[in-house]
Amino acid sequence: GGVEQGGTMSSAAAQADPMWYDREIRFDVKFDQLELRRGEVLIDSMRSIEDTKGNNGENGELRVTNLRLLWISTTNLKTNLSIGYNAVVNINIRTANSRSRGNSQALYVLTKFNGSRFEFIFTNLVRDSPRLFTTVQAVFRAYDTSKLYRELKLRGAVIAQKELIQLPEEQIFNKISGIWNLSADQGNLGTFFFTNVRVVWHANLAENFNVSIPYIQIKTIRIRDSKFGPALVIDTSPRSGSYVLGFRVDPSEKLSVVHKEIKALYDTYFSNPIFGVSFTVQDSAPGIQDLKVPMQQDDVEIVDTAESSHDALAAYYADSSKLPDREPEFNAYLGLAVEPLKEGVTIQQLWSVL
Repeated sequence: GGVEQGGTMSSAAAQADPMWYDREIRFDVKFDQLELRRGEVLIDSMRSIEDTKGNNGENGELRVTNLRLLWISTTNLKTNLSIGYNAVVNINIRTANSRSRGNSQALYVLTKFNGSRFEFIFTNLVRDSPRLFTTVQAVFRAYDTSKLYRELKLRGAVIAQKELIQLPEEQIFNKISGIWNLSADQGNLGTFFFTNVRVVWHANLAENFNVSIPYIQIKTIRIRDSKFGPALVIDTSPRSGSYVLGFRVDPSEKLSVVHKEIKALYDTYFSNPIFGVSFTVQDSAPGIQDLKVPMQQDDVEIVDTAESSHDALAAYYADSSKLPDREPEFNAYLGLAVEPLKEGVTIQQLWSVL
């Protein structure tokens, strides 16, 4: 449990769990975890972005990939964030108080990971630059609407008139009939589809009895004995429920051919994974090659406070009970000095709750 801090995962473990990049929130990771993994694409990179909640007043670079948001401090590369889109609950634009810009529009990213809610606030220190908002929101939407590339789906709307409903970047390599799903005692006769991103099986007599298994969620593919004779067995990752799915191939001579074909497609996929997040930056953003410039120390005064050595996680908790008290200010309605209310909340609304 707990949030990974300092990136303790070894490269061997990262291989064993290749999907943490879009699944987890990590603070202050090692440099190798800031690098893009295979299949991860840098969509946009923006400088002069402040991490207003955790490092208020500190300038940094925000990198938007197809799997996560990366924020890296300009003054200290060890101060960074990796926010996987799968942990994101909501993204919106609200007013935030930035030490560098005062009250200004900021990107609020609400997340949930390992049972805790974290809120991140990013403010663009360059005025009149909407790209921070438009790019992040559009890329997250593209991620959120392409889950079939990355997540196992049981009984989904994936088959129509006995044909696979193809995803935008999907190519079907083979359709194989005579495949028995061994999940029930008697087995169900159905059909396999092998594509460049997943294996799909559906029952011939009921299209909605199906399973879509992305290669990214497959742990092993092997031939094993079953009570129905030799079977093709697909073990899925713990993240997708650790399913053990058995299939019998008719005629049985085809079994080794089917096994070799799916194994070859699986290996090919991992040489360059397709995560299905398609997005092009419109706002005449520079090309990725132009963005790859060495980090420089910007001429920005960093205000040092006693909080600078505080626990990295504590700054981002979204629970109001964990937030520091705000400085009181005079409220004309009450005629008293009170802590300022959160944006969008009025004294009248609080009274009406009572």
